[in-house]
Amino acid sequence: MKVQRLVIAVSAAALLVVAGCSSDRGSGDGGDGGGGSGTASSDTASSSFGSLTDVCQEGSATGAPTQGVTGTDIKVGVFTDVGFTKQPEFVDAAKVFTSWCNELGGINGRTLVANTRDAKLMETRQQMIAACREDFALVAGGNALDGLGVKERLSCGLPSFPAQIVQPTVVGSDLQVPAAPTRTAGYDPYFQFRTWLLKDAYPDSANALGIINGDSPLTKSIGAQAVESTEAAGGTFVYNDLYPAAGVSDWTPYAQAIKSKGVKGLEWAGDFKQLAKLESVLTSIGYKLDWIDTNSSAYGQQFIDLAKDSVGFQTNLLDMGGVAPVNSDGPAITQLKELYKKYAPDAEITMPAIRAMSSWLLFAKAAASCGDDLTRTCVYNASKAETAWTGGGLTAPQNLAQPVPPSPCFNVQQATPKGWEAANFKPDNGPYRCDIPAYKYTADYGTPMTLADVGKTMADIK
Repeated sequence: MKVQRLVIAVSAAALLVVAGCSSDRGSGDGGDGGGGSGTASSDTASSSFGSLTDVCQEGSATGAPTQGVTGTDIKVGVFTDVGFTKQPEFVDAAKVFTSWCNELGGINGRTLVANTRDAKLMETRQQMIAACREDFALVAGGNALDGLGVKERLSCGLPSFPAQIVQPTVVGSDLQVPAAPTRTAGYDPYFQFRTWLLKDAYPDSANALGIINGDSPLTKSIGAQAVESTEAAGGTFVYNDLYPAAGVSDWTPYAQAIKSKGVKGLEWAGDFKQLAKLESVLTSIGYKLDWIDTNSSAYGQQFIDLAKDSVGFQTNLLDMGGVAPVNSDGPAITQLKELYKKYAPDAEITMPAIRAMSSWLLFAKAAASCGDDLTRTCVYNASKAETAWTGGGLTAPQNLAQPVPPSPCFNVQQATPKGWEAANFKPDNGPYRCDIPAYKYTADYGTPMTLADVGKTMADIK
């Protein structure tokens, strides 16, 4: 496949098609996360985060038990596509966490150093090879074409604590511990949300559904998964269309088709900037759907601004999938806002940023438990021992020891002219609803890569 064709084909995915992917929000420097010196004094800093205590701490760790670890520092890699997307969420999160943690003494006295691994969409393998030469682990990052580096990661025994997972060979791959709710191999992450839409919230829409998907190999697969899951939840599609991944100049034909088919519920799998344009046309012709699933990439102020002419008319919903929204007032989100205000005041806290913070917290807790003997095997096993991980209150509980089947918890946000607000999804477990079992796909959408695929076992991990 020619480079130009591949860039066009995956651009929609890189720029917001995949749930949990970064969106075009926030500012930030887009450079190396670094260790971060911070601006506050250590006398006023707290080592607790939400319900977690002693996250980072002073100490007198010694020795260099493995690559990326010395008596003074710990080098980790943070994957991103910031050079292509201009979305610095993972870089900003690294800056915030390492600044705060190092101010408190680091991990048992070792300073955290975050090396930005900017894949720029097409350079995943090159950046993974660099990480294999220098880093102890990968923490709190993600990039659209992550599958291009998974073989190298497993070959060099590099543990990953990702904030974002995209491609099938990475979802559920070995030596990887996602801290926040994410895609689980073989399971639909949005089945609970879709069931709520069709059974509880808008039952009259169930027999008149539509889906529009970006025209690229990756997003076509995501679209097929969405159709299977939605039909399993009781839905029937009357409209299924693709749009060019590079965008559409005039959405009128699509809007007219949606109207002529009588679509009542629309699933969107693409760039939210394009969705805002489609909704503008739908609103201008006076066609109101019962609901539009914007997908989680739209979560942020930019979509509200772009769709300002239609958010008060159309019902835009998205599934947070068990991640606490920025507008919640829980202690963990409140503290996260304070840390961003202190260390990255110009950055926006997005859904990927919240997921990234949970990954940083998991890594820090696991690494601290290893003491002097900070090896990859130790930090991996320590993280896998968490059976009810919430990132201190940033997410619904996750059983990292047994991630399959995934957590059934979900929560829903609705776009309004004033911003994103909680929808009436009837939570039954604090801020989440957890009463709809996970759905296992019947079709094969890809297989995760294992250590055995590269001729390795856990005994090779140092």
